[in-house]
Amino acid sequence: MKRFFIIITLLTTQVILSQESNAETSKLWTLEDCLQYALENNITIKDAALNYDQAAVEFSKAKSSRLPNLYGTASETFSNGNSIDPITSDYVTDQIYSTNVSLNSSVTLFQGNQINNQIAQNELLLNQSVFLEEETKNNIIVSILENYLQILYAKEGITIAENNLSASEKEVERAKARLDAGTIALSDYTEAQSQAATNKYAIITAKNTYQQYIIALKQLLELNPTQDIEIETLSNDVDYITLELDKIAIYNKALGILPEVNASKIGVEVSEKDLDIAKGAYLPSLSLVSSLGSGYTSVNDNNFSDQFNVNFNQRVGLSLNIPIFNRNQTKAAVQSAQINIEKAQINQQLTEKEVYKKVETAYQNAVSAQEQLIAAEASQTAAEQSYKLAQKKYELGGLSTTDLVISQNTFTNAQQNYLQAKYLSILYHQLLQFYQGNTIKL
Repeated sequence: MKRFFIIITLLTTQVILSQESNAETSKLWTLEDCLQYALENNITIKDAALNYDQAAVEFSKAKSSRLPNLYGTASETFSNGNSIDPITSDYVTDQIYSTNVSLNSSVTLFQGNQINNQIAQNELLLNQSVFLEEETKNNIIVSILENYLQILYAKEGITIAENNLSASEKEVERAKARLDAGTIALSDYTEAQSQAATNKYAIITAKNTYQQYIIALKQLLELNPTQDIEIETLSNDVDYITLELDKIAIYNKALGILPEVNASKIGVEVSEKDLDIAKGAYLPSLSLVSSLGSGYTSVNDNNFSDQFNVNFNQRVGLSLNIPIFNRNQTKAAVQSAQINIEKAQINQQLTEKEVYKKVETAYQNAVSAQEQLIAAEASQTAAEQSYKLAQKKYELGGLSTTDLVISQNTFTNAQQNYLQAKYLSILYHQLLQFYQGNTIKL
């Protein structure tokens, strides 16, 4: 009875795990699901988050440079012959055992304002890392959007290829019957077979393309290679034919919200702080130093404890360091900082140019895709009607196999052109919305 109960428990557990696994693999991923999952699991984004953590550590380290340091020292010395007692400073000729201990501290009071500038610079770098992390997220979002639409395009391409194969196989059957009846030549029959084989090849290619896009999406999502994934198709065709957007307004808005632009602006400020830090080396530095110490020497008749009490000393003082000549190191650092400012300004201009290029490209492609979509839809409708008429003529023996194949290929190309225009229109419309700070949504 006990063995029977164990077997039933194991079988039940296996069934439950199998159901959970099937539920996981059968899940349909929407675009929103993909974006949310990637933002939480993509390793490129995690790496960017670690860069922020590193910047936070450096900022905390910079602030701590204002604090005094504290360290202790201890030494044990043996000397023989003529020497100076390290404790009493007397000149003696003897073997001397001496012990010294001290506690030392120093704090920088002024260093050409370098510490304050370093703290300010690290705070800027921390803020910049936030924008750089956001830029990484945006890049992943755009990549997922592109890949998601490519999958949808490839999936519909498979459907088109399967429909073409089905029609071709029926045409082969008709051609065989007509060949047996002696109404067509053998070349017409072999051409129908060739078209069917071509359509089979097209299905294989379409499925391979689909799988390649699936692999790319799984990598963006950081999914297990063995995990199956199925994405949700668009329920309705989204109408993006009427696009009434001002590309200059989009560009101006993008300059204010895109993180790469803000990061490049902060980059200029970081370089300016580098210049302030370099100039600080021209100024003197002032430090407050202090110490506590005591010691023991073997030439003194007092015991160890008494000598430590008697020799206990305290010191406090100021240390001033005035730079006079350091082989033009400071001058070179200042010049390098000035060059880096100019380079940062150029980088900011390049970033703004790149943003304008993105907006301009997306806008022009969106307008072009809209016009192509209208033309492709009309072409698809006409090609479909033409193909249906060609099929009827072929069935009645009024059309050759060659002409039927040409009509089918024309219809297939029209379908492909329509799909391409549709998904390009969706892609570039979403990109324009994204550049304005709007959420990507299908």
